[in-house]
Amino acid sequence: MPNMDWRKIVVPVGALALLYAGWYSSGWGGVAFVVGGLVMFMLVHFSRLMGVLNRAAKSPKGYVGSAVMLNAKLKQGVNLLHVMAMTRSIGEALSKEGEEPELFRWTDDGGSSVTCEFVRGKLIKWSLERPTTFAPSETAAPTASRDS
Repeated sequence: MPNMDWRKIVVPVGALALLYAGWYSSGWGGVAFVVGGLVMFMLVHFSRLMGVLNRAAKSPKGYVGSAVMLNAKLKQGVNLLHVMAMTRSIGEALSKEGEEPELFRWTDDGGSSVTCEFVRGKLIKWSLERPTTFAPSETAAPTASRDS
């Protein structure tokens, strides 16, 4: 079973273990306490999800304040929601919906952009593209000369 996400097994087994411990220690009162804690945990995560999506909906699609700073903050293995929380924006989709890998791009005002590749919702790689600017070279005509 390659690339299995152990959280899909550990979280339900952990919840069942907590329910059993609640029953063993206090009967139905303990079960009610554990269920209340699990519901509170889910509500906190749902509230965070709604907050991230609300902030992302208020900014332009695919916009980030600084692509260079985003590039420095990214880490392999984070999920799309985490990247959206950092950018406060929904990324510009470059791949077709439902196609793996998912490609998203965030661009800043200077034209720099970060393209992220997600597989099964996790960031696997990203690249920073900066606009090509021509710096003044030595072959350019001098603007002023000092003859003393």
